[in-house]
Amino acid sequence: MDSGRTTRLHSDEGRETVILHLPPGLRGSIAISLMVINTVIFAVPVHVLALTKILIRNEAWQRTCARALMNTVNCWIWGILSALKITQDTTYDIRGIEGLSRDQWYFVNCNHQSWADILVLLVSFHGHIPFFKFFLKKQLFWIPLLGTSWWALDYPFMERFSKSYLQANPHMKGKDLETTRKACERYRHTPVSILNFIEGTRFTREKHHKQKSPYRYLLRPKAGGFAYALAAMNGRIENIIDVTIMYPKAPFDFWTYLCGQIPHIAVRVRKLPVPHDILTGDYSNDQAFKNRFQSWVSGLWQEKDDLIEDHRNKREMRVSKDQHIDTLL
Repeated sequence: MDSGRTTRLHSDEGRETVILHLPPGLRGSIAISLMVINTVIFAVPVHVLALTKILIRNEAWQRTCARALMNTVNCWIWGILSALKITQDTTYDIRGIEGLSRDQWYFVNCNHQSWADILVLLVSFHGHIPFFKFFLKKQLFWIPLLGTSWWALDYPFMERFSKSYLQANPHMKGKDLETTRKACERYRHTPVSILNFIEGTRFTREKHHKQKSPYRYLLRPKAGGFAYALAAMNGRIENIIDVTIMYPKAPFDFWTYLCGQIPHIAVRVRKLPVPHDILTGDYSNDQAFKNRFQSWVSGLWQEKDDLIEDHRNKREMRVSKDQHIDTLL
């Protein structure tokens, strides 16, 4: 866990781009513009391949098409990372990625604070594990180009229902979990990394207070989708990748990240085996298994919360020490 890497996306200080010296707002505008252009360019072949995948049902072509789609997506990710490389001076302190493989199935479990989390995960894991597949809100399907691209790449779209709606329409109960099961069945033959923010929403202090969360820096985890994903993969996922992203304390949003105004981001990674008694069980109908599964997830979440607390304390101590040295100089 102590070994890792500290990364700045540009190669070295002698080759910093002129863009890094521009005002933050302009840097953010350039970053988002480059990402949009990159997305438009690579969305075209993704949609063409998706159309042929629908029209030509030959199994050999389906496999060829799937590989072509993945190659296209890798090029798209390269473009996104390149846009960050020339517009950001952020330092990424990434530890724990040793021993990961692109030939294994993983469930990636991460705390969720911002849209920036997705880009931080790409920076951390691209080239180390299979391509991310993550669960999306159904409304995101209507984002131009991105929505249909996610659909073409077999991303599952989830529809959330309120408690009052489910009470009025009990036949809809469990529909999102059934969507999870069907989506994961498509991933049985090709290694993937199933990414799920099991808090279900981005962390805010308001949500934290409303939930009465027992954790200091996290919302309550929702274990149901996690359990169904593991069950649907029928034993292929033997390890989870537990990821903790830690930003500086100051409040920020996605735009702040794009503008390069977050100087340091810490990412801690743990590859953990899934206990055998967690791999086999019926989360819906076996209350004892459900309790056991929720207890396991709660334990993971408590460890994550403690990790964030420890990191913050150590960082505050370093800052305090540096400030003390500055006063002596």
